[in-house]
Amino acid sequence: MAVTKIEDIAHVRFAAPNLSTMKSFLEDFGMACFEDRGRLYGRGSDGRPFVHVTEPGEAKFLAVGFRAETVGDLEKLAAHEGAVIEDSTEPGGGKILRLTDPDGYGVEVVAGQANGEATCSFEDKQRNTTMVRPRQRSTVRFDAGPAHVHRIGHAVLKVRDFRASEKWYKDRFGFLTSDEVEAATDVPVGAFMRCDRGEKLADHHTLFLAQLPGKLGLLHAAFEVANLDDLMLGHRHLKTRKWKPAWGVGRHIMGSQIFDYWKDPFGNELEHWTDGDLFTAADPPQKMPMSALLAVQWGSPHPMFAGKRPPRPALMSFILALNLRLQRLFSRHSKGRPV
Repeated sequence: MAVTKIEDIAHVRFAAPNLSTMKSFLEDFGMACFEDRGRLYGRGSDGRPFVHVTEPGEAKFLAVGFRAETVGDLEKLAAHEGAVIEDSTEPGGGKILRLTDPDGYGVEVVAGQANGEATCSFEDKQRNTTMVRPRQRSTVRFDAGPAHVHRIGHAVLKVRDFRASEKWYKDRFGFLTSDEVEAATDVPVGAFMRCDRGEKLADHHTLFLAQLPGKLGLLHAAFEVANLDDLMLGHRHLKTRKWKPAWGVGRHIMGSQIFDYWKDPFGNELEHWTDGDLFTAADPPQKMPMSALLAVQWGSPHPMFAGKRPPRPALMSFILALNLRLQRLFSRHSKGRPV
């Protein structure tokens, strides 16, 4: 039984040496930006006080934030962790509980924030299909410009030990597995996890934990935009502004969302997404092969496959399983344990 059940992701927090440069990117990415007490904040149109925070300092990822439903939930967590709840001095106020996960990532749980009114910042035009034609005697016209970020949807963290991290997050926040990703049969490398909202619908994933080669860090944070038109307008705007593309546009397999990834000026990866899967607590977890993680239903192939024939799923699974095995052997050897 989890200590509590969070209701959603709240924000991601970074440090960067130049807030002005970060602001330029975030505004082109589609956030409304403002500064407060020396920090840069980005917000969407969902009424939340902020979804992205940048503090002055050496460029790095600092923390992921989650929303608890009540301050009482924070008190349960605080008692479990032996931690202290603080009054938040950031926009929206409320309370905040700061934790550290097994890999050293900051985890900030907030409750009681003052929220504004959600707005519709992009008109969703009616679409004519071969079967239904609701738009009659009118045209579709859009102004050029950034996409319109509505809210933050999920974060992806690279971890050392997937099972240990999975237990830590599930025990404290009540996450449910939507898809567990396997490099080979019974060799899990990660999972897409969603909030347990009971009968209420929740995004396919709020957090993805991935045990992959390379140094630890945030793999990306994702922000929802209105629809495909909005996403594509944003893609063109970011390209025109000469920001660095990372991957997209395409439609994922797990989560089903249409995606478009970009790099901010300090190397962090942010995603625009729309049209993702929604589930309730009644929907069971699934197991998926590693090949489904980087494959697309349509659109741009992952950059490691660009201009190449994607490796066969069995070969990819073998390579990843071998890599994981070598990592485990090296870890045991470095600790003086028999291999």
